[in-house]
This record gives sequence, C-alpha cells and structure tokens, in this order.
Amino acid sequence: MIVRKVEELVGNEVLARDLTTWDYQTILPEEAVIRVDYIEKLKELGIKEVCIHEEEESHECLILKTDIEHSAKKKVKEILEKHTYKHNGNLVELSKTADNIISNILEKDQVIERVYDIKQRNADIYEHSISICSLAILTALKMELPSEKIHDIGVACLLHDIGLRYLPHDLFNKNLDELSEYEIAEYKKHPIYGYSALKDENWLSEASKLIILLHHERINGSGYPLKTKDIPLECLIVSVCDVFDEMICGINCKRIKVHEAIEFLKFYKDKKFDGRVVDVFLNFTAVYPVGTHVLTSEGEIGVVVGQNKDFQDRPILRIIQNRDGSKVKKEIIKNLVKVQNLFIEKVIG
Repeated sequence: MIVRKVEELVGNEVLARDLTTWDYQTILPEEAVIRVDYIEKLKELGIKEVCIHEEEESHECLILKTDIEHSAKKKVKEILEKHTYKHNGNLVELSKTADNIISNILEKDQVIERVYDIKQRNADIYEHSISICSLAILTALKMELPSEKIHDIGVACLLHDIGLRYLPHDLFNKNLDELSEYEIAEYKKHPIYGYSALKDENWLSEASKLIILLHHERINGSGYPLKTKDIPLECLIVSVCDVFDEMICGINCKRIKVHEAIEFLKFYKDKKFDGRVVDVFLNFTAVYPVGTHVLTSEGEIGVVVGQNKDFQDRPILRIIQNRDGSKVKKEIIKNLVKVQNLFIEKVIG
C-alpha cells in the first residue's frame, strides 16, 4: 500500500482503504477502481491524498484509452446534438473520429491477443456509441476484415442510433418492457429513421448505411425493423457488440452484470447471433473485469486484479476477506489458472 496525492493520479488505481469525508461518509469503498472522471470530483471535494495498492498489483486492460474515449464522446455529442433531419453538415467529421479510435486501438502491443476489462456501468447513448465502436473495431480486427470495412464499421457505430433523435422524447432510454405495444412499434422504427436521414450522404459508404439499418436484425429473422435473415458480416458484428453493451449499461433494458451478458450471448449463439462473431467477441472479453468482487468456492471474498490470456473466466484475485469473515491482514494473491481447485461461486455487489 502507498499514499498518493490526488493530483498525481492517472486513473485505474485501486483503493487500499475506504475513502471517506471528514464525517466518515464513504465516498469510494476499499478496492474500488479510481476512474479518470473520479479524479476531478475528488479534487472538488478537497481530497488531497488517497491510499492505493502498488500499481503493478492491478492490471486493468481497456480497449480504448480513457482520455480518447472522453474526447470522442464529447465530439459525438457535440455533432449529433446539432443534427437535424437532412441537415448533416458536420456528420462527416465523425469519419475522422472513427479513424482516431481505430488508431488508438492499434497502438497497443499485442492488441489482438489481450483479454479486455469491459465493465458494467451507467451510460448515455453517446458513451454507448463510443463503446460499441471500440468493441466492433476490435472484433473486426480479430476477424481480419479489410481496413476499409473496419473504417465502415467504426463510422456506422458512431451513427447507429441517430434514428433515436426522431422518436418522441418520452421513449428515450426507457426499459422496453415498460412501453405499450404502440410505443414499442414506434421505437423499432428508429433504424429506418436513421437510414433515411443518411441514405443520400455521399461521404458515407453503403456498408455503413446498412449497419445503421440492420444492427437490430437477428439471424433467425426475429429482429427488426425488416425481420430479414440476409445480414452482412459487418452488421452481424455490430449487433453482437450493441446488445452486449446495451445490457451492461441498462440501455432500454434492465442493467445486468458482465458475466450475465456473456451467458446471454452464449445461449443465443447460432440462434439469434452469428456463432463466429460471438466466439471472437467472447475470446477477448473478461468474464470478471478488474475491480469485480467475487465469492470463491473456499468462502473467501476477493477482488479481480488481473486477467489470464485464453482463460477469460479464470482471473487473478486479491483476497480481501477470509472464509470466517475476518479481514485479510497480509496480502494474498491467487491466480485461478495456477490454483486449479479454486472457483468463483458468484459476483458480489
């Protein structure tokens, strides 16, 4: 454990002690991962120092650098909020934003071989667009699609939900289970609205336009708006990334944990979603992202501090509570690939 000044934090550090206010109200609990956007909040609260674990003990692996993600979200939000139907002057700038995201992903060493921490979170449609953009680009890279197709996917992801802007405001970000039959029918028109708004844009490829139209279609014909089974590979990639991120963010549905979303994709593999795409997607997605608290088969509580390549469900744990409920005094690290008789029973919290 070390003490670090808040102004020296860079993001993704792990708290070694509860962070509290002067009157002992918990701001962040022990073992919480300090995100970049938390740092400014800590400064605003007058927090000067925090106790964190040694940096090498936690190995969170993100697809996109946090600062790149924030700047991309700001750009997408700025452009889309100015957009009106058939007046799309600034939308072409998103082509450059997609290229920046692709470049950032490709900067990483062994980008294709890594296991990535994709976390359950609250998100708006702009952050959702950035997230599925990075997920779909990584999936396309692993499937060895040509660079122009990867670019088409990236741009389309940033625009895929533009049709939502033409829906009544009270349908925005509501759980679909709460909508009437009429409201659901209206909601399911948003891919058509998006496609219609962009179909005459010469700078946007036909492949990108089809992704915007077909990203909710399913291979068994149960999707919408066309209920087609004739779906290009690029659309199949985006549909998997889109539904996964919607579930872990709670966009138009009840928010669920990452491991539950993974089980959903496994169940519907080759039923609703292309099996090739699902296999590639799950190959780089950590079942238990860094920072996840889990109960082990030995009754201990641990926090995930790292991942193992090719073993997405066997992470590295720091044990923080003994089986008798007492707090661990001396650090215990257990790598589930090496400790083969130890298993994760459930996620806590």
